[in-house]
Amino acid sequence: MAMTGPADLAPPPPPRPPLPPLPLPVHIAGPEGPWEAAVDALELTGAAVVHTTWGEWLTVTLLDPRLRALLGHDWPRYRQTRAVAGRLRFAVSRVVMKYAAGAVLQVPPDTLDLAYQPGGRPLLRGLGEELALSLAHTDELIVVGLSSTGPIGVDAEPVGRQAPFELLGEYVCTPQEAAALTTLPEAERTLRLLQLWTLKEAYTKALGQGMRRRFAAFGFRRDAEGRITLADEPPHTPPWAFAAHLVQGRYLVSAAHRPARPPQNPPPHQPHPPQELHRPNEPQQPHPPQELHRPSGPYRLHEEPVPAQAVPRPAGTPGFPGRWSPGGR
Repeated sequence: MAMTGPADLAPPPPPRPPLPPLPLPVHIAGPEGPWEAAVDALELTGAAVVHTTWGEWLTVTLLDPRLRALLGHDWPRYRQTRAVAGRLRFAVSRVVMKYAAGAVLQVPPDTLDLAYQPGGRPLLRGLGEELALSLAHTDELIVVGLSSTGPIGVDAEPVGRQAPFELLGEYVCTPQEAAALTTLPEAERTLRLLQLWTLKEAYTKALGQGMRRRFAAFGFRRDAEGRITLADEPPHTPPWAFAAHLVQGRYLVSAAHRPARPPQNPPPHQPHPPQELHRPNEPQQPHPPQELHRPSGPYRLHEEPVPAQAVPRPAGTPGFPGRWSPGGR
């Protein structure tokens, strides 16, 4: 007689295979690229992150006879922005985003139609609509995230940004994260708080929620292989990939990506070698991106805009330097 009940249940599904690590951010000095590294990253992992400074692109943007076509629906906003610096940074960030999208799609950038979802997340309409985009900028830095396999979010802050734990900790950290940070020296604690801030903003931007979602309501941890993961990620949902890097020696860049389908040729997981992150106290020369780690502790983290218009900040959200607004971050 056949047995019935729990013994007849199908065995649990096998553990999901690990995601390939997010690629290192690629520096793009101008419209001519080189774009090959970004294109290769998108093909191999389904995602790419590029960074530059608005000063590197300013002249070529202003002299481009296609500027109005490149800005498209953003042209009126560009023209109506009164602050000169804000207007120029707005134009450059949109031009960089269109060039990046055009490079990976292999189409002219002025053929792309850039729009925004209600929460401010950029998207392409029509040609290239399958490509997910994210934009961040802080000080001189511009960062663009691109994904052909699922949502992506990026965020950036200078590592020298003042972020008092006593003021922001309860808004940014879960109780477990806050407890871990309180054991660190003050300077390191501030850097870890900035890392958590950028990771959480990148994640919520990928979700299309931005700062409307409470950062203290979700947390991060490190898995057995040292990868950053959500602390309470359900085991049978599509996994997220996270990364935090130091770029140009002074900016912290974080990315969040959830592939809805696997990339074409996923590479094997190869953790990046640990790099120390220090608060710069003297002028820095540009450096290749570095992943941020800490050799021990709960997270193992010794670990890398000028909005055109302000928007009302959700109740209970602290002010924070460098801020976000729909379409601006």
